[in-house]
Amino acid sequence: MVTYNPKDWFKLIIQFHKSDTFRILLPSLFSIGVYAAIIVYAEAHFLHLSSKNPTVMHSILGFVLSMLLVFRTNSAYDRWWEGRKIWGSVVNNSRNLALKLSAMLVHEKDKQEIKLLISNYVFAFKNHLRSKYIQEEFTPTDHINLSQFADANHKPNLIAKSLYAKINSLYANKDLTGEQLIILNDELKSFTDSCGACERIKNTPIPYSYNIFLKKMIFLYCISLPIFFGSEFGYTTVAITIIVLYVFASIELIAEEIEDPFGEDDNDLPLDDICNRIKTNLNEILN
Repeated sequence: MVTYNPKDWFKLIIQFHKSDTFRILLPSLFSIGVYAAIIVYAEAHFLHLSSKNPTVMHSILGFVLSMLLVFRTNSAYDRWWEGRKIWGSVVNNSRNLALKLSAMLVHEKDKQEIKLLISNYVFAFKNHLRSKYIQEEFTPTDHINLSQFADANHKPNLIAKSLYAKINSLYANKDLTGEQLIILNDELKSFTDSCGACERIKNTPIPYSYNIFLKKMIFLYCISLPIFFGSEFGYTTVAITIIVLYVFASIELIAEEIEDPFGEDDNDLPLDDICNRIKTNLNEILN
């Protein structure tokens, strides 16, 4: 995720970075500009087309297309923000679980294993959403060795199972009472709930028909602009067409990027920072 100062607006205007939509759309913008220039030239020198109020229809279509893009952007941002809220709850629940166990447990060895299990879970959770496996982010414990972790298909579930097993063994050994076990239950199950919620976001993209329809509408709207605007605006139509395509296509590209907020793009959630923050909190609480 890109870190920036939102108040430094002039610097943001002139700044370009690798995820800037202008870089991505540059070939398309150049192509549509050449196409628009050819259409305007043909209308001016060969076709001599003219019609009454040629821009009215496009103004209406532009308004409808803008409403579709607003819905598209809002849907994508809702997914991004829901993902952020879920990971915020992971931060809070890991802290709450660590604080409770820090007060309840007597033996330092038990505290350290709990710390490692929670820390392993959040990193495995992050990598699970990215379909990655990073061995260096896992620390073996008494309940899980490196081989078991590497072979597991759903690594967060393996660690959650081990976490439950550890808590149950503490109860069986009389290190936790039944009342304390009930107190810990909400935080324990919240990890799996959060994982399931993020999987729902990741595995349920915007419906294909809606996505492809919006792209087709943007394409048809932009390639028809020179035909209707050329006779009235002349070669200014080239600039108008490029700007319209840049605006509409950029909104669609941004929506595509943020609708899956768990990746490693510049506009995705800072999951690496969140996981490291949780690990730091656990070290402070359980050491």
